[in-house]
Amino acid sequence: MKKIIKTILITTFCLFISFIGFYKFINSTKYQAAGTIINKVNTTQKIVALTFDDGPNEKTDEILNILDEKNIKATFYLIGEQIRLHPEEAKKIVAAGHDIGNHSYSHTRMVFKSPQFVAEEIEKTNSLIREASFSGEITFRPPYGKKFLSLPLFLAKNNIKTIMWTLDPLQSLQSTASAQEIAELVIKKAEPGSIVLIHPWYGDKNNSRDAIAKIIDGLQSNGYQIVTVKELLK
Repeated sequence: MKKIIKTILITTFCLFISFIGFYKFINSTKYQAAGTIINKVNTTQKIVALTFDDGPNEKTDEILNILDEKNIKATFYLIGEQIRLHPEEAKKIVAAGHDIGNHSYSHTRMVFKSPQFVAEEIEKTNSLIREASFSGEITFRPPYGKKFLSLPLFLAKNNIKTIMWTLDPLQSLQSTASAQEIAELVIKKAEPGSIVLIHPWYGDKNNSRDAIAKIIDGLQSNGYQIVTVKELLK
């Protein structure tokens, strides 16, 4: 009986450790099963890429106005379904000279998904990005940062880079963090080659939107140049 209990405990422990390892792997910003994944660029130059996830929606003009006032170009990882609902907003982002990346069509966690599902999510969104007149390289950012087998294999096969992030302030702060708290964390932790992730689109993200100008001012005061992902990768 003791031997059976011991075996059960050891098996349970091994399964727990395996689960923890699996969870960390699918959420890693540095590693994936195949293809190129980037969460930071190795450089001594004081340059930082500013990226925005989700959208577009009715907040597009507000975000673009902030960037225009600061003379900053950024990279927008857009959701295909949102582009379909707000095609003119996507075109405004392109017309303003910003880069667009693919953030899937439905913003579904892409773990344990079929190769067909992954292909449709990415290809439909790429088509919508092209319809918005964007002609540059389209990189990909996984919804919620999660990826396992089908997604990395598809990206590798199609030579699509996975772009993660170095800094997501809301991973360290509470969702109710003020704009000042968000900005201060980014400014404090930014390093040469960092990729900053901001979620500015929806109602509960007002503070993230309000933090954009503060982040730009603070980084520039510290001698940083703010660029797109494409420029950072150069």
